[in-house]
Amino acid sequence: MWTQSEGFAVQIKRLRVLLFTLAIASGLLLNMEASCAAGEEVFSPFPGHPAAPKLKLLNMDGKQVDLEKLKGQVVLVNFWATWCPPCRREMPSLQRLWLKLGKSKLQIVAVNVGEDADTVLSFMGMLDVSPTFPIVFDKDSAVLRAWPVKGLPTTFLIDRKGHIAYRAIGGRDFDSPENIRFITELSASKIGSK
Repeated sequence: MWTQSEGFAVQIKRLRVLLFTLAIASGLLLNMEASCAAGEEVFSPFPGHPAAPKLKLLNMDGKQVDLEKLKGQVVLVNFWATWCPPCRREMPSLQRLWLKLGKSKLQIVAVNVGEDADTVLSFMGMLDVSPTFPIVFDKDSAVLRAWPVKGLPTTFLIDRKGHIAYRAIGGRDFDSPENIRFITELSASKIGSK
């Protein structure tokens, strides 16, 4: 990982990214325990209902996905990584949610944190059904740091005006009857409409 030919600043930057990743992993473990203990399945209202931070990243095909261009729709933004067990477990339920609700009721953007396309493709190959919703790459965790992520996975529901309406910390069964009903009601609601 470290070589003598690299400058000190580059080595420090890599160390910071490593420490940040470890901090996120620690938060993940704490949040996973809290979610499991509470038996949470639904989303929690997000305090203050702020505008969602910018999210403009490349997908697996090298095409840009821009959250700003999805205004007017309800969007589920999921921060995840292949090394995160709850993230791995919830990915198939995100795909089932996507298939059940479709683009007319919900957009899904899965933000992979700190990994490359080969790592993600390898993981996708192990799934019964590969996700068909956009997966984008936040290789340097810059987008992650701009969002109020408390650990991986963290998922946000963005209303039609582009504001964070709800957040779920820890793994979820996204296609559970409770979540399907909740997201369907949110997509049918006039709240957060243009």
